[in-house]
This record gives sequence, C-alpha cells and structure tokens, in this order.
Amino acid sequence: MKLHEYQAKQIFARYGVAVPRGKAVFRKEDIEPAARALVEETGTETMVVKAQIHAGGRGKGGGVKVVTGATEAARVGGDILGMQLVTKQTGPEGQKVRRLYLEQGLAIARELYFAMLIDRETRTPAVIASTEGGVDIEEVAEKHPEKILTVHVDPLIGLAAFQIRQLAFGLGIPAASMKSFANLAAGLYDCFVKEDASLCEVNPLIVDKNGNVIALDGKMTTDDNASFRHPEWAELRDKDEEDPLELKAKETGISYVSLTGNIGCLVNGAGLAMATMDIIKHYGGLPANFLDVGGSASKEQVKTAFEMILSDADVKGIFVNIFGGIMQCDIIAEGVVAATKELGLKVPLVVRLEGNNVELGKKILAESGLSIQAADSMSDGAQKIVKAVSQ
Repeated sequence: MKLHEYQAKQIFARYGVAVPRGKAVFRKEDIEPAARALVEETGTETMVVKAQIHAGGRGKGGGVKVVTGATEAARVGGDILGMQLVTKQTGPEGQKVRRLYLEQGLAIARELYFAMLIDRETRTPAVIASTEGGVDIEEVAEKHPEKILTVHVDPLIGLAAFQIRQLAFGLGIPAASMKSFANLAAGLYDCFVKEDASLCEVNPLIVDKNGNVIALDGKMTTDDNASFRHPEWAELRDKDEEDPLELKAKETGISYVSLTGNIGCLVNGAGLAMATMDIIKHYGGLPANFLDVGGSASKEQVKTAFEMILSDADVKGIFVNIFGGIMQCDIIAEGVVAATKELGLKVPLVVRLEGNNVELGKKILAESGLSIQAADSMSDGAQKIVKAVSQ
C-alpha cells in the first residue's frame, strides 16, 4: 500500500527521523487558516505547497510551489487542489489532487538521495544513497551509476554503525552533521522494519544551512502481506488513488493487476498466472492483466473475475487457464458458463482445464452450447487466443 508524503512523514517522525513541520489540508477553505497556523508555529512566511498524489514528479508537473505568506498559499493551493496533475508516473490522464500538504520552507545547503527497500536477489534490506538528490534515481543510475551507493543489511544484525559511517563518508556528510545523519539513518531503518515497509524513500534528503540532516520528502510503501499486523493501515488507505478494479479485487479475495495488453487472463495460482502471461507474450500476444482467483474460488468469484476483465475496454479476448489441485475444474467450468451467459460475452474465449474433475469440467463446457474454444495445453491455449484476437 502506498502512503502520501504527509502520512509517511508522520510515521517517520515517530521513529525520530527529522522532518519539516507541515499541515495536511483537504478543502480549499482550510488552506489559509492552516497556512497561518504554520507561519505562527515556524516563525517563517516561506512555505511549500505540495500536491498529495501517489506518484513522483509532482514538481515538474506543477504540483509543488514555494510561496510566501498565508494569502499566497491560499491562492496557489486553491489552484493545485482539484487540478488534474500529470507526471511521468501518472500517465497522460493524470491524477486528481484531493489533498495538499503545506510545509515550512528550509534553507537548503545540499540535496541527497536516501532510500531503503528489499533487495529480492540478496533477500536482505538494502540502503540506496546518492549525492544526486532531488532528481529521478533512475536517471542517476543510467547516467552516473558510480554515484549510487548500495549497502546490504543483515536483518539479524540490523543497520550497523560502521555501515552508517560508510554511507555518511560516501555522501560527503561533514563531521558536524554526522550525529544528525546517524540518527536519521538509524531511525529510518527502525521504521522500515517495524512498519513492515517495502520502500522508504527520501528524495531529497537535505543538509540545511545549520548542518541538520532532514527528510525533505517522504515516500513509503507497505507490504500488504503484513496487513494482519497493522489494523491501523485501514485509515491510511486512499481509495481515490487506487485502481478501482484492483480495489474491487482486494475486497473479493482476488489478486488483480491491470496491464496494457488486450488478452484478459483468468488463472488460479500466482505462479501459473505469471507463466500464462509469459507464454501469451511468447506467442506474440499482450496480456491485459494479472488475475489469480486463488486456490478455492467459488462460481461467484469466477463471475466477478470475468466482470473485472471485461470492464477493460481494450480486452479483445480471454484465456482461462486452470490447474485443478485444490480448485475443482467443474466449479470453474460452471462459473465460466454462468459468466458467459449473464454477461453476454462477445469476445473470443479459450479455456484450458487440467487436474481435479477435469473431465466433468470439459463436459460442462462442451454441453453449454456456447462458443468456447477448448485447449489441450497451456501452449495450445495461448496460441489459440493470440490467433483469435489477431483476426
């Protein structure tokens, strides 16, 4: 689950990570009072008005503005709140700004990059840092890979003091700022672990004119697999920022991710779903989604899965690929037939069934009277659906 910047900073602060003072605002009429309160708290008229969306590149898209005084904050914030903000990460359609963050302005001496994430190859937390803060880390990695520092952390030991010093020296942190940097790094790692995060990113991490090391930005993504340990996450979720189909999938127990192809996939099991997308791609097709109905889906869930797939206007065909272990092929077949009839399916449908009750499942499909192409194997099914959508 992605968090907004202000939410991430609220959590960072609980672990002793230095962040600027700020106020979250949700209505235009609340901008000026919040700005005046911030001026009173910080003693400075300079502040930054930041759009809160789950995407990077907000500044380049016009969603981050430096202002002076509450009146200007209200004017600029009023323009940003409600705008359709377009960045490289939102795509051309953009994302509507429904939340603002007013933050105190700081005197910046240096901008750095600092992040913690899970390295899937080493199966350890990794700290990524760079002297090139304030820009896209992907751009730095491509053009100046030598400027990226990577430190892998043994999860049994944690982020060690020598590793913090290694990062500080690599970033050129001055001696006067070492303690401030060490506190921030240790606090952020503590936050990363205890909050079950998959990403904690600060871009930029700044050293201010007084030598303080401060998280000027904050991005945080939590691991949904740990949600049972964090009931408080329910209050942090912003459903307006999530894909409606993916949100519906979560509510119905289906794993779904929207893609950009034209072949809808309905599969049971994450591994088989990945393999199905790969083989469609191998034969020249483009999968429109990742969809795993799980190992014990009901007929109703199968119908819901079809509805989700067909809600994508780009879908020109559907490939159902089921291996019946816990799942029974006849249940899937009944769900496919019911969904096809109720939804008035008009796109080609290829079904491959194998495993538990496969013969009964095939019999249900064959006797349905519907135009359903049967596949003898995953390869056969992929070739058939790619051919069908290409005609």
